[in-house]
Amino acid sequence: MNLILWRHAEAEEGSPDAGRKLTAKGEKQAQKIARWLQEHLDEPARLLASPAKRAQQTAQALDENIETKNELGVGASATRILRAIGWPDTQGTVIVVGHQPSLGQLAALLLAGTETDWSIKKGAIWWFEANLSGDGLEILLRTVLGPKEVE
Repeated sequence: MNLILWRHAEAEEGSPDAGRKLTAKGEKQAQKIARWLQEHLDEPARLLASPAKRAQQTAQALDENIETKNELGVGASATRILRAIGWPDTQGTVIVVGHQPSLGQLAALLLAGTETDWSIKKGAIWWFEANLSGDGLEILLRTVLGPKEVE
């Protein structure tokens, strides 16, 4: 299974929190990462997103076919996200568009075994690959990429 964590791009300030939209800069960030993903995905991916407007808009830059999951919303725990996506048993590639600190905690859990507060920048992706081997589950971090690194 490939798991791509994609933090929503830059959003407006304000409330209600769930209704905050992407800024013009955020729209550009999402488009840059979406183009990069389109060029690097070997197969169609399952695209899951938080119900928050900014996460939905970020995901829409890649594809209109989005599975909205309340379990990916603001304040979600890393283990709740893993259950929602069926980690590591799901086949293929899953892209999760969500929020901090949840995605950073999930990245820490996958790589370090504990939900530590790691930072994922706005609009950035962390691409993980999971393989079952004789020794158990092997997790590889394939890519960490932010909008500034994509032209």
